[in-house]
Amino acid sequence: MADLLIVEDDTATNEAICEYMKSAGHTTLSAFDGEQGLQIAREKSVDLVILDIMLPKRTGLEVLKELRQKSSVPVLMLTALDDEPTQAASFDEEVDDYITKPFSMLLLGKWVAALLRRCGKSPELNQIQIGDITVDFGGYIASGQNGPIDLTPKEIDLLKLLVEHKGLVLTRSQILDELWGYDYPIIDRTIDTYIKNLRKKLGLDRIVTVKGVGYKYEEQL
Repeated sequence: MADLLIVEDDTATNEAICEYMKSAGHTTLSAFDGEQGLQIAREKSVDLVILDIMLPKRTGLEVLKELRQKSSVPVLMLTALDDEPTQAASFDEEVDDYITKPFSMLLLGKWVAALLRRCGKSPELNQIQIGDITVDFGGYIASGQNGPIDLTPKEIDLLKLLVEHKGLVLTRSQILDELWGYDYPIIDRTIDTYIKNLRKKLGLDRIVTVKGVGYKYEEQL
């Protein structure tokens, strides 16, 4: 997928981001202060930088300013500072986007995917082949050896969401927020019904139930 540089001084946060991004198919490099981040950015070819503002040795804004002297690599600013002057300063230094802490990994993954698409580094997932079955996400159709398979648009959206985050457990709440929105009047157990229908219609055993948490898509079982 893409090579990401994570510049974040909090070890737990850095490791969590790396683990999530690796589960999404990316490779990651870690830096824990501004000087280290700049050094890695100079020595390695990366497709995107996730950059904290409050860093030891060199601040994120200083790192960004120096990066922009020689590179147009996409930069996603990650920080606990959500005041307007800080955000404005980030955009003045040509940051590509800005996300504040606390954040969900699912949302961070969406931000990264959007930036990669914008710069042509991440092609859109248009279809998937599962055995003899082809699911066309763009055309909202599915077919197998015996012809078309009757999947609803929402079932196809759900399958695509799981495939895009293969290997990663998504909670029912995360799935609901992504596919129906935060305020949609639907209960989380509705997801169980959609999962059941997908498994039945596609003869699919790659959607794994993680008891008490949610669901994940595994490439091979």
